[in-house]
Amino acid sequence: MEDEKSTDPIAQNRQQLTQLLVNKSALKQDIAQETEMVFNELKATIKSELQALRALVPDERVRLYFKERGDYEIHAFIGSDVLVFSMHQNVFRLPDSNPLWGTGYFQHDERHGYFGVIYVYNFLAESLLQNRLSDSGYLISRIFLNKDNHFFVEGRTQLAALFRDTERQQWNPQIASLVVQICFAYVLSFDLYIPPYELQDEITVHHMHFMGESLKLQTGKRLGFKMKTDDPELM
Repeated sequence: MEDEKSTDPIAQNRQQLTQLLVNKSALKQDIAQETEMVFNELKATIKSELQALRALVPDERVRLYFKERGDYEIHAFIGSDVLVFSMHQNVFRLPDSNPLWGTGYFQHDERHGYFGVIYVYNFLAESLLQNRLSDSGYLISRIFLNKDNHFFVEGRTQLAALFRDTERQQWNPQIASLVVQICFAYVLSFDLYIPPYELQDEITVHHMHFMGESLKLQTGKRLGFKMKTDDPELM
């Protein structure tokens, strides 16, 4: 009976499917669950950090608040900026070409190369508040977390330099606070730059009609600026 089962292609296929379900699907569910726990911790950290900053900066003109959009997205308004933290609900495997596969940590256990991902985007606060659909935002960081809560960070911020040793780095509350504070500091360190005059010397009738209510000209961090022609410093 055992011999028949071992040569039965249907039984063999079913066994392979069982292994895939155990080794892949269950693994991905575990990672997704761990990533959601980390994201919830990040949300709590964002809220507490904004509250702490508000106590130190009571000026209500300075934006320091948050908005949640569902379970997997939170907007942190800080000054003239907003940081969008968004958790992807899928789990990803590192590409075979990624050099991390050449390290002992990933060679020892292929499951270490599967990650949940949290994205951090930067927009101008007015872009979201005024619903300026043409404005640009920037992906400033991607946080990758595996089944053991080991992680690394990619991106423009100091985080990418600090957190790139997946084997030795494991997520904890202190790291959550550092991530939030460094992201806040990063976006506050950059200002809008005045674009070349030639980039804004034409305007469509459509833009003109809406300019008075919310200035629909494209704006982005380090890209745009609302020019006032009666400002003597710009003439």
